[in-house]
Amino acid sequence: MPNPLREKSGGCMVLTVPLIIFMDDVSGNISKQWNKHHVVYMLNASMPCEMLEKEFCVQFVSSSLHAPPLELIGGVKKSIEKATNNGIITWDCKLCQEVMLIPYKLSLAGDNPMQAEECSHGGLKCNYFCRICKVSGTNAEKKLDEGYCEIFKSGKLRTPSGTLADVKEQIELAKQSGGTEKVKNALSKSGTQDAASAAIIDHLLELGKRLRKREAGTPAMPELEAILLHTILLGVVKYYWGQTVYILDKAHLLSTFQTRLKSINKDVSFNGLNSPTLQVNYIVRFKGGLIGKHFKSLAQVMPYLIYIRPHPANGS
Repeated sequence: MPNPLREKSGGCMVLTVPLIIFMDDVSGNISKQWNKHHVVYMLNASMPCEMLEKEFCVQFVSSSLHAPPLELIGGVKKSIEKATNNGIITWDCKLCQEVMLIPYKLSLAGDNPMQAEECSHGGLKCNYFCRICKVSGTNAEKKLDEGYCEIFKSGKLRTPSGTLADVKEQIELAKQSGGTEKVKNALSKSGTQDAASAAIIDHLLELGKRLRKREAGTPAMPELEAILLHTILLGVVKYYWGQTVYILDKAHLLSTFQTRLKSINKDVSFNGLNSPTLQVNYIVRFKGGLIGKHFKSLAQVMPYLIYIRPHPANGS
């Protein structure tokens, strides 16, 4: 059977190129200010070691300020797979003939902090200091003869499902009272620290503190209330209200709307509006000068008040 690479290369010599791929986070600023972005580099592992150490032998591949590392390396993987499947025809200056190159991944290099972050691992300073297995021990235990020997024994391997379970547990603990300390203990116990969910956990912890400290009737996050007021109530709802009353007034249905608005159940426990009265006469009379609290109530009841039953004769 002829080698399929011979047909693919058209009879050219075929050479394989082992690649060392390295990724790290760097700063693009000359100043001391840190401007984090990720960069992918590549080296030809078939070159002598003394050449690999030279800067001009390091090939820049990709960089992004926004794309996460796994997305970058995913794009690099697809490029290498495409080149491996199709081959690269080039000129060999030593053999003075065309050759086909087949690149392949030899190793994915990276420093410990970078790889620990991508493995959802707490790093070398936590008790579970290995990102591959669950070998563990406190600093005091590792200084003992028995604890030192345990470091060199194979531990139980980490699994994606186990890491996912640890992350979900930390999210649940963040919802509880004293969540900050509980999450910290869970991280120390498992060695799992997921960068993707860290922002969610921090937000839950901060929100929990505000909710437990706030007084009754005050918002937990005033800045969020302000955003909802100007973006939703004084934005979309206000324009929706203005267009609606214009149509009702033009169709002489404003009095009908006022009657329906008065018929709303005034029981706060029933309507859930947190308002004993909707100030119906004020809302209809000063329909062009309402404020946020009016729009907040109207947004909840309007779908029921302006509903028009289809006429049985024409279905419209």
